[in-house]
Amino acid sequence: MSDEEIMSLCLGGDYESAFNGLVHSYSERLYWHLRGFVSIHEDADDLLQEVLIKIWNALPRFRGEAHLYTWLYRIATNEALNSLRRQKLKNMLSLSSDDSVFASRLEADPYFNGDELQRQLLAAVRKLPEKQRLVFVMRYFEDMDYRQISEILNTSEGALKASYHHACMKIRNEIPLHF
Repeated sequence: MSDEEIMSLCLGGDYESAFNGLVHSYSERLYWHLRGFVSIHEDADDLLQEVLIKIWNALPRFRGEAHLYTWLYRIATNEALNSLRRQKLKNMLSLSSDDSVFASRLEADPYFNGDELQRQLLAAVRKLPEKQRLVFVMRYFEDMDYRQISEILNTSEGALKASYHHACMKIRNEIPLHF
């Protein structure tokens, strides 16, 4: 279903059909967007369910003032950030090392089929400040252009380019021989 058809259904008040169209058209893309932030299949899958619930609840308020794609990705990005903040707080309260918890969960993830270099890359990305991580994930893993990222994050393209550059430099320092 096209974005225009989905928006037409939504603006016409047929929220169930619009939502079904959204789920059919965007679930996989949103999953991979979220997976770039959390890296673990189960976490991304759980987060996708939370995002879809948020979309369902917000759908009656969607008026088409933003592109559908932008609106969906903004909801998913905000939910991913909230999840990361909750996880960080949980790890601080449990006195666990965030890095060791992440490494053990990634190792146990049956859907992760990467090599050691990919593990190092994901670990380096997790250490980035929030804004740099967002830009890096969307640009490097999802191959979004700066205009799309700018719409989603409501930030200038110049600032995004600078954030991406700084993120790349930090990752190069973490993995000097490979990146």
